[in-house]
This record gives sequence, C-alpha cells and structure tokens, in this order.
Amino acid sequence: MKPGTNMHHAGFLARLRRAAVTAGLVAASLGLGGLASNAFAQSDAPAKPKIDNATCLSCHDGNKGKLEVPTPAGKPRALNSVDPVKFEKGVHSQMECVACHSDIKDNADKGNAHQRDPAQPLAKVDCASCHQELWEQTVKRGRAEERPRLKTVANNIENYKSSFHARPNPDDKTKPNATCSQCHDTHSFNVPVNKNSPENTQWRLSISERCGNCHTDQLETYQQSVHGIENGKKMLADAATCSDCHSAHKVANTSSDPFKLAVTAQCGNCHSRQYEAYKDTFHGAVTTLGYAYTAKCYNCHGSHDIVRVKDPASKVHPDNRLETCGSCHNPKKGLKAPTKGFVSFQPHAEPGNFERYPEVTAASWGMSGLLIGTFAFFWLHTILWFVREWKERKARGGDLHVRIDEIAPAVRGLHFQRFTPTWRIAHLCFALSVMTLAITGMPLFYPEVPWAHAVINLFGGPKVTGIIHRSAATVFAGIFFWHIAYVVYTLGRQWRTWKVFGPYSMVPNLKDLQDCIGMFKWFLGKGPRPRIDRWAYWEKFDYWAPFWGVTIIGVSGLIMWLPHIAAQFLPGWVFNVATIFHSEEAFLAVVFLFTVHFFNNHFRPDKFPVDVVMFTGSQPLDEFKKEHPLEYERMVQTGELAKHLVQPPSKLKLRLSKLLGFLLITAGLTILTLVAIGFFSAGSAPAPGLTV
Repeated sequence: MKPGTNMHHAGFLARLRRAAVTAGLVAASLGLGGLASNAFAQSDAPAKPKIDNATCLSCHDGNKGKLEVPTPAGKPRALNSVDPVKFEKGVHSQMECVACHSDIKDNADKGNAHQRDPAQPLAKVDCASCHQELWEQTVKRGRAEERPRLKTVANNIENYKSSFHARPNPDDKTKPNATCSQCHDTHSFNVPVNKNSPENTQWRLSISERCGNCHTDQLETYQQSVHGIENGKKMLADAATCSDCHSAHKVANTSSDPFKLAVTAQCGNCHSRQYEAYKDTFHGAVTTLGYAYTAKCYNCHGSHDIVRVKDPASKVHPDNRLETCGSCHNPKKGLKAPTKGFVSFQPHAEPGNFERYPEVTAASWGMSGLLIGTFAFFWLHTILWFVREWKERKARGGDLHVRIDEIAPAVRGLHFQRFTPTWRIAHLCFALSVMTLAITGMPLFYPEVPWAHAVINLFGGPKVTGIIHRSAATVFAGIFFWHIAYVVYTLGRQWRTWKVFGPYSMVPNLKDLQDCIGMFKWFLGKGPRPRIDRWAYWEKFDYWAPFWGVTIIGVSGLIMWLPHIAAQFLPGWVFNVATIFHSEEAFLAVVFLFTVHFFNNHFRPDKFPVDVVMFTGSQPLDEFKKEHPLEYERMVQTGELAKHLVQPPSKLKLRLSKLLGFLLITAGLTILTLVAIGFFSAGSAPAPGLTV
C-alpha cells in the first residue's frame, strides 16, 4: 500500500493505545489494576486480517466465468472482471481492494465470503471523496509540490462537480449523467505521464470509443470526420479527440455560451495560425470579448462531421458557402442574405503570405510602410522641436513668449481673432466624434486586453457599441462634407481673387517645403527660425490628413457596414483589404492626433500645458506676431490688422476654455494610453480586419 493510503486507520489505533495507557494509569491509582490489565490485553489483541488482493482476484480475474450479484429488485447484475496484469500496471496497484470496497469483509468461516446482506445494494465506491481526502492531507503536511499528479486529480474533481456529467440523469435522478468509472477503468487506470510515449498514443485513441459508449450517434459521425479518420489510422493520434474539444472533466452543455466560447479556443490549440487569423476578424474579436452570438469555428466547419475544405461535403467548400453563411446571415436573424462575392471573403487570410493572399499582403505592407514613414518623420520633428524650444525658453528665464516691443502701445493687450465661432464649433464636434470613434472601435482592435472588456461592457455590448460607433462616424462624415460644401461656396464667391498657392490657401506650396527645411536647420542650430505666414506646413498637414483619413476609413467602413451591397460588385478579397485599411488608418489617426497634434498645439514649451486659441478664437497679438510674422506684417502694411483685433476673452471664458481643453486632452491621452497598452500587450499593430 502506498504511504498515506489508510493513514487514518493507523492513527486511530495509535490513539486507542494512548487512551488505554492513560486509563491504565488512572485505574492503577484507584486500585483497579486488573481492569487496566484487561484494557491492555484487549488493545493489544491482533486485529482480524482483511481480505487481501490475491483472494479477491482469485474470483474476480475473469477465469471463473461471468459473476453476477442480485440487485435490490432481485435482478442479476454482472460484475466487471479485473485483469491482474493491467491492474498491476495501474496507479491503484498498491492499494487494497477493500480500501474502496469497504463493505466487503472476510467471513468465510460462516459460509459468506463477503459478510454482507445480498439483498442490500453494494456500497458505492466514491472515487472523488477518497482523492480529495488524500489531497487535503497532502496539503496539510505541506507536501503539495511533491504530488503534482494528485493535485491534477483534485482539480479534475472540482471541474467534474460543476460539469454537465455531474448533473442528475433525467431518467434516474439518483444517478449523475456519468460517473468516474464509466469513463475510467478504475482497476487498471493509468494515464501516461509521458505525453510522447506510445502508451499515451493508445490512451488518446481510446478516448472517443469510451465517450461513444454513451454518445453513439456522435461517435459514428466523428469516425467519418477528418479528425476521426486521422485517429483511425492508429498512428500519431495528433487529430482532435472528444476531450480536446469538450475537455475531460469540465464537460459543459454544448448550447451554453461558456462552451461556445471555450471550444473555439480549443480549436486554436491545434489550428493556431487559423485561430489567430480568425481573432483578427469581427467574428473573432466579439468572441474574444466574451460574446457568443457571432460565428465560431463549428458554425462554419461543423463539429463532429468536419471534413477537409476541399471535400465537396465540407460546409466551407466553395459550392456550399452560400448555404453555410446564409444559416446566420439571413433576414430571419435581421441580416441580409449573402452573395457570391460576400462568401469569397477569406476569414483566415494571413497578411505576409503573398503567394496565397497577394492582395491582403500588399495592403498590409503598404499600410505598415505608411505608418512607419509618418511616425518616423513627425516623431523626429517633435523631439527636435521640443529640445530647441525648451532651450530657448530656458534661456529667456522660463517666460512663455517673447515680448515684442514693436507693437504699438494703442493695440497692446488686444487679441487677434484667428478663428470664427463656426470653425470652433466644427472643430469641437470633429474632436468629439473622433474620440467617440476611437473609444468604441479600439476594444475590437485589442479584444484580449482587460480594458477592452470593461469598455465594451460599459457601452452595453458590441451591438450597442456598434450603433454608437456608426452614429459617430455619421457625425464625422457630416462635418467633413459640410466643410467641403462651405469651401466650395467660399471659393465660388472669391474665385476672382483667390490664389491656389497664395498665403491664405491650404494647398501646399514651395514655401512650405522651404519652411520645413528651415525648421530642421533651426532645430539643429544651423539657421534662424523660418518666418511663417497664415498657415504653417504642419497645420496644412493636419488639415489635409482628414481628407485622406475620411477617404480610407470612410470608404472601408462603408464596405464593412454594408457588405451585402458591396459584395454585389466587388470580390471577397476587397473585404479583407478594407478591414486592413480601416484598422491601420484608424490606428494612425489616433496615435498621430494624440502625440504629434497635441504636441504641436499644446505640449511644446511655448504652448504647454494648453493652448486655448481654438476655444476662445483669439490669441495675444504679440503671440500672433511671433508665430505668423509674415501675415502680421502684411496686415500692418495693408491696414487689415485693425479689422481683426478684439478684446481679450473674459476671465470666465478663459477658465472655461482651459477646462474644456484639459478635458479633451485628458480624454485623448486616456485613449492613447489604452491603445499603447493594447499595442504592447499584443506585441504588434492593431488586429487587421475589425469594424463595429
């Protein structure tokens, strides 16, 4: 017997002896020595020997034919025979039979080998309680690390208790759906420790047959599947068996959400590349977030009846995809019916596999190049600008701005009106819509990070979040197209005097290039700071970026928002490319706005901590002259300056403007932080292929 198997029996005898000794001493002191002697005699009397394993196996080894016992109802019940060879190789070989079959005692001298009432049912062998007791004793002794296998058994027991198998059987409420002995041959049980051994291969191959003892229909279907056929070859047993998908002990109801979510991840244990590609899709992201209503592996490929994609019987064979996709995408479920273009979408496309997915790979490489080039240039621009401006501010004693004495005393203290209320309102709405788009879209970019679950739940789940996202996109597009209409109207009125490359035009010109080169020279101390006109080259970049962004994000978003319409005219790979464009461009916009744009307007030394010109509409005249000297000089020469001078904003307006600025900056930096956490947690750029 293994150490600890019947430790409680030995402990009981020791306690009995100690009690007897104590009683003897007390009795002696009372003059009852004879009674004490009897107590010692009785305690030292040899215990009646138990039935040994050899005795049990002499009948139960199967050599005496079929053995039966009567049930309480009087019907015979066959007993399972025990193979002595397999028993000796099992994990229970050092245990006594009667340790589990505790109601069996030796009583051969009375003609009843088992000393029990045949009319009474056999005592139930409780595997779980025994193993749990052993584990609790092991933990109390501080030897848990020495018995990792027993710890696994204890965990399996806990999993079993909450499993579908442990629930009462609907036909007999006194029994569970499945017991330990129905899955495990308890007499010869021996799960191989070495998972690469031939014994482990044979053990894995036997799992489906064991499950098939109860689940006969599923076993028959499984045996015809690609998994069953591969395992049927009796070779490596690398294909999935029942426990790989359903688990061994934590078997759940297959219609429950926890099972639907877990089984998809189980597929990924073998099909890792396909699973990673699946998680990059909308279906996969929603699943990763913990919602079970989108398509899982089994929805498309089947469950027990999976066959290879090239097999005409496969649910995802090109000839069957319309029907397969249509099982979810149908009017009864509130979705449009799929088209041929729709079902040619590649849910497992791998950016980087140019041979198989050339369009997807080209799109991924192109967007990656755009991100790297944009961030490399502007982050270098930002760092150099910060260093140079910080040195200059430090040299002038920390003053925010240079005080310009040339300004006439009559206009000192006045502000220059730079933005009208219309532009300020448009900017605010634009900023709010962008932030809303970012916070509702980013959880799908990084669904595996904890904050994504919290954010998506805060909004009420992916469906509600999707409505909010598309509403913000509508506002964003509305402002954009309003601006286009306004510009066209204004140019129509000024077409005689407006110059394409003039100082008030947002069209980039040669001076912008010269200013950019001049700024780098100034950064490095090789020249003076360029004299900027109405619009700086970085402001023009900020202005044109939404045109690019709206085109890329807007068009790709519409394709994914209305796939049933786009699929009538476009091939399926367009959806893969659209998802890459949408996610990568959104990532570019969020990171650029909340790093480069924030620095240019709020965080550089001459602006820190916040610039309120976009909220008040005006800026101090000396600040205007310093930042836009060419425009200032031109206005002085033409006499236009006086028309744009206004009184400084009131203290209340200034405070409210700063408060609004700080709130927007805080929101932007919070979103940026969440994106950074997702980016570095995932170790890559955002998952391509997502939209709400």
